[in-house]
Amino acid sequence: MKTMTCRQLGGPCDLPHHGDTHDDVINAQDRHLKQMEKDGDAAHQPARDEMKGRWRHPRRSLGWYREMKQAFADLPED
Repeated sequence: MKTMTCRQLGGPCDLPHHGDTHDDVINAQDRHLKQMEKDGDAAHQPARDEMKGRWRHPRRSLGWYREMKQAFADLPED
């Protein structure tokens, strides 16, 4: 298991997301951003908008996805 923060994934805070794969932490970030949007947290809105765009246009977002995959791979195990 590894940990990436909201900030490492492009968000504004240091909430940790834990997962066995890069997809686990990306999905945790997506859930976090959705909740922050629902709660009216304006600081997370730009990151939420970017995440929405990535889900809508996955081919255009491959660069970000590959960056996060590599960043996850480079992390030590928890």
